[in-house]
Amino acid sequence: MEISIDRILLSMGAGEEQRPEAIAAFIRGVTDGSVSRPQAAAWLAWAFHRRLTPAETAVFTREMTDSGDVLAWPEGPELVDKHSTGGVGDKVSLVLAPLWAELGLRVPMISGRGLGHTGGTLDKLEAIPGFRTDLTKPELDKALASVGAFISGQTGEVAPADRVLYALRNETQTVPSIPLICGSILSKKIAEGVQRLVLDVKVGSGAFMKTREEALDLAQTLVDTAVANGVHAEACMTAMDRPLGRAVGNANEVIESMDCLKGGGPADLRELVLVLAGHPDAASVLDSGAALERFRHMVEAQGGDGGVVDDPSRLLGAGTEEQVVRASRGGIIRAVDALSIGRAAFGLGAGRLRAEDPVDFGVGVELLATVGDHVVQGDAIARVAHRSERGLGPAVREIQSAFDLGDQPGDPLPLLLQRVTARE
Repeated sequence: MEISIDRILLSMGAGEEQRPEAIAAFIRGVTDGSVSRPQAAAWLAWAFHRRLTPAETAVFTREMTDSGDVLAWPEGPELVDKHSTGGVGDKVSLVLAPLWAELGLRVPMISGRGLGHTGGTLDKLEAIPGFRTDLTKPELDKALASVGAFISGQTGEVAPADRVLYALRNETQTVPSIPLICGSILSKKIAEGVQRLVLDVKVGSGAFMKTREEALDLAQTLVDTAVANGVHAEACMTAMDRPLGRAVGNANEVIESMDCLKGGGPADLRELVLVLAGHPDAASVLDSGAALERFRHMVEAQGGDGGVVDDPSRLLGAGTEEQVVRASRGGIIRAVDALSIGRAAFGLGAGRLRAEDPVDFGVGVELLATVGDHVVQGDAIARVAHRSERGLGPAVREIQSAFDLGDQPGDPLPLLLQRVTARE
């Protein structure tokens, strides 16, 4: 029997738990347009204020996934992906995808763009000349078969209900709902056809979740919901009170990623890659440089210039100018605020306010000093790449305010805060 949206809204008003068929009818209506925007807004408001139960969240996620195509792959090695809730300087996917592929796994990674102060994986990769993030399904098949990994954007056929509800959540101020966030994230990841999912849930000033309590709630909901939908999942809660690595931008983050793939790069970036990789041979493969060659093959399979591996000057965004930011006083660097550094890069043009806004691949921030370092007044603490001084003054002020200098060391969060597995 067909369930009307009016009947669904009536049962919601009575405080009843939504039956699976009611949630399915709602998502079908969102997808085909038979549910109006005011009706969908009312459903979201109910879900936000009452909060979906774990069972409702699992069904909501499954129906969002099934609203479009679910990718299928031939038999073969394990299919694995990673999702990060976003942060400043987070370029882990650029390292982890080719590393996993070199370790014998298959990585069908559908990724996104940055908004606000958080960077996007696709924006970073598009700093590589020719790199395509709009691969068709046959092209995805070919890349996965030949390279073992791809990083591409969401196709129009994957989780179409999420596109409608995502936009409406902004308008209805229901974005912070944990179950709605969970459904949005997992519907796209499960639709990739993966068997295992590693979740990196960030905590701190540069993250969406500012406290450990909020992050644990999201991490546990994500893991439990993924498992309820047949995907093995685990989450790592990781620190985003300071930027990850030294580079914040687009082209400069690609360079730092390639350094890590050579066995170098910042210690915290390497540490997080190895934590998320979860493989005993990951460190030796990184050190061998084999994953860097896999990255080159992935770039070339997606139309990009593999020569950037040998000559990073071929990356897009040339023509910027540089300015050094110096310490306003001496002392020990107690903290480097991630949000302030992210705002600095955003103001320079490395980020966007709306999805359709362009980004400048060449601008960004490089940290020359970090937590625990001792500096004297006038020491260089950061380097800013800018274009014609756009956003330069505010960026310098943001960077200087980000550095907390004192006489005693600070107390930064450990990089890995907690591992989260499914509840019994």
